[in-house]
Amino acid sequence: KMRRLKGIRKVLICEEAWKALSSANMAEYMKYLYKTVRKYFGEAVVVTQEVDDIISSPIVKETIINNSDCKILLDQRKYMNRFDQIQELLGLTDKDKSQILSINMANNPNRLYKEVWIGLGGTQSAVYATEVSMEEYLCYTTEETEKIQVLNKAKQLGGDTEAAIKMLANERKEGVT
Repeated sequence: KMRRLKGIRKVLICEEAWKALSSANMAEYMKYLYKTVRKYFGEAVVVTQEVDDIISSPIVKETIINNSDCKILLDQRKYMNRFDQIQELLGLTDKDKSQILSINMANNPNRLYKEVWIGLGGTQSAVYATEVSMEEYLCYTTEETEKIQVLNKAKQLGGDTEAAIKMLANERKEGVT
C-alpha cells in the first residue's frame, strides 16, 4: 500500500514497538521503513514506553533517531540520573532537557491532566498539558481498578459500556466514588 497509494498521505504506526524491535527481522524491517517511507508520502511512527527500546537496538537506533523530525516524550523522571546519555543520543539541547525533566513536576492536583514534550526538528520545543474529559479518561484508562469499575458498572447496566462511563463520570464529578 505504501507504494501503490500514490499522492495519498500514509502513516504507519508501530504500537508497542519494543516487541518488534526485539526481533532482528522486524528491526531490519523498521530500519527499511524509516529509510523509505517519506519517498512515498508517508510517516513512520514508533510508540514505546521505554526510550531504551529504541536506543538500545543497534539495528534501528541511528535510523529512527536520524529520520525523526518530531519527537514526543512523556515523563522521563525514571531516567533522570542518566538523561545525559539520552540527551546526547536524541540530539536534545539543554533547554529541551530541562523542559523534559520538568514534565508533571508541578501539576495542579485539582485537574486531571498529564504533560507531554514535543520537539520539532530541533527548531521548536515545548511542554504541553493534555487534558481530557472524565468520560474520555474512563474510556482509555489503563489503571486496572478503574477498568474493572467500568466493566462492573456496564455489567449492572446490561452490558452498556457507554452508559456505565457516563454514570461513573457523573459520580466522580459530583464527588461520589
